[in-house]
Amino acid sequence: MVERHPRMTALAYCVLGLGLLLALGPMYLILCSASVTSQAWISQGMPLTPGTALLENLREVTQRIDLWRYLFNSLLVASLVVSGKLLLSSVTAFAVSYFRPRCRGLILVLLFSALLLPLEVRIVPTYAAASDLLEPLRSLLRALDLSGQQAVPSISLVNTYAGLSLPLVASATGTFLFLQFYRTIPPELVEAARIDGAGPWRFYVDILLPLSKTNFAALGAIVFISTWKDYMWPLVITSHEQMRTITLAMASFLPVESGQMPQWNLLMAAALAAIAVPAVFVVAAQRWFVKGIVGTEK
Repeated sequence: MVERHPRMTALAYCVLGLGLLLALGPMYLILCSASVTSQAWISQGMPLTPGTALLENLREVTQRIDLWRYLFNSLLVASLVVSGKLLLSSVTAFAVSYFRPRCRGLILVLLFSALLLPLEVRIVPTYAAASDLLEPLRSLLRALDLSGQQAVPSISLVNTYAGLSLPLVASATGTFLFLQFYRTIPPELVEAARIDGAGPWRFYVDILLPLSKTNFAALGAIVFISTWKDYMWPLVITSHEQMRTITLAMASFLPVESGQMPQWNLLMAAALAAIAVPAVFVVAAQRWFVKGIVGTEK
């Protein structure tokens, strides 16, 4: 039996309101900053009330940068990374959970050790591998003093959608999430599927995938947002303007030379346009996202 305490309820609502204020406060300031003119920024500083120049600032942003192209690049890269991570993580967790290899412990140790090395730490070797995929083969032939190393072609992923997405596909966190969920599947369900003649792939497709919808939604939402706002890897792997993402495009409103005033109103207008896509994605997947988080905590 749960007792109601008015003071605790009031305290909970106060904490909830404070958290909501901290979460939505920056969004409100972005909206206020995106709806004023540059002269208002210079004379008054950061505004605390919305202005009337939002549409004008958005129109100027589309004239200064190819906004729709950058939004398309970000959406495509985020979709590729989400699809690759969900597929790879679920299949990897399925193989480790149900095939029981002899070196299962070593595989898990090596897999989860990748959590200790974020992309920022391994940025240089990742770029070296993406800039020439067959360089390890060429180096091996050179070390063995074998002929044919000159015949090995050079395959580069620089300034390509594959280069923007493939290095981000592997995810130890996603594998751990699916691994924890697969461990909650009753063994009787596996035995029943085996008795009915279902093979491993049929069990994975017909039984595990439908049961993993909430996990897919939760991991997909997290991966989509993290990929959308990523700045480091797109900056390193791209040099052509047409291949850059929206997060890199917003940097064009910052002054290159010192002493110039940043165009904060245009920068915040571009940020407001960049926030719209992930906001719609999170709202659409909110119900499944909450179910996935609750199921993971169990």
